[in-house]
Amino acid sequence: MRYGLIGCGRISPNHIVAAQNNNLDIVAICDIDPACMEDKALKFKLGNGIKRYTDYKEMVEKEKPELVAICTESGKHAEVALYCIERGCHCIIEKPIALSIKDADAIIAASIKHHVKVSACHQNRFNKSVQIIREAVDMNRFGRLFYGTAHIRWCRDHEYYDRASWRGTWEQDGGALMNQCIHNIDLLRWMMGSDIDEVVGMTDKLNHDYIEAEDLGIALVKFKNGSYGMIDGTTNVYPKNLEETLYIFGEKGTVKAGGQSVNVIEEWRFSDLLDDPDVVKARFHENPPNVYGYGHTPLYADVINAIDNDRQPYITAMDGKKALELVLAIYKSAAEGKAVKLPLQDCATTDFIGRFDR
Repeated sequence: MRYGLIGCGRISPNHIVAAQNNNLDIVAICDIDPACMEDKALKFKLGNGIKRYTDYKEMVEKEKPELVAICTESGKHAEVALYCIERGCHCIIEKPIALSIKDADAIIAASIKHHVKVSACHQNRFNKSVQIIREAVDMNRFGRLFYGTAHIRWCRDHEYYDRASWRGTWEQDGGALMNQCIHNIDLLRWMMGSDIDEVVGMTDKLNHDYIEAEDLGIALVKFKNGSYGMIDGTTNVYPKNLEETLYIFGEKGTVKAGGQSVNVIEEWRFSDLLDDPDVVKARFHENPPNVYGYGHTPLYADVINAIDNDRQPYITAMDGKKALELVLAIYKSAAEGKAVKLPLQDCATTDFIGRFDR
């Protein structure tokens, strides 16, 4: 399958490795910075035969890839995705799928119209720990779900933001919740019932005067099934990343997943006693080298299989929209100082330009 990578920044190595692990025919890479392309080509031994482009439209027109990965700045995701979809390219779109409800809806509609597969890259759903939790949810082992919590306590310093001018801007990124925390926010919504009644949020910028958006977000979520969620996410932890943790509390079960990227089962308690907690903790433990985990390779395998068998990917564009919608709802609630009902009809990160201007 012919594959092209659009955007060779921080997350691109995970996509290149996933493409290689799945034996994709990497025909081209694209970035506005030629040096960035050459760096990745050298590190991953892509060879001189792989074409380099600084214009993604030219790459798509000339190389006609069947599958593309979109790893540009977040604010460009929708523009690039729509161009590719309209030309018949299947897409893996890095999180967030877009920065507005309107753009997310446009991606979903275009994928249906042009009969292409689109997957939002929420790769932590493929973590071994997350998969076994999801299995327990599907088997109703928790009984009635009471509440779940997502904690993302990370560090992002001045150097991180200096490496890319788009980071932390409302137009191209958003803040800690949209960039760093959206993976765990996605997991919380997925586990607790997906459909949300209302959201109450607070956000602030406490320690990053040089960005536009928030570095702290706290939220309460009321799900339509009667369960609740709590979110706290920040990039203010000193002096380095502390944890990314997901708790699920139910009538008959309690689970805690932690580690760098929710990749370690730390608590596993169920009244049905179907399995040995120590065996589960040992079997579903992963120790990835960074917060991105190991999920990109199985995500790629799933998308390839979805294309080959004409089915929806495990993680759909609609899943990407739901994660985006929850973050935007927190932003909206924080800005308006009141609870926000879902679904959101129209909201974008650009609605909050000037939010923290002093």
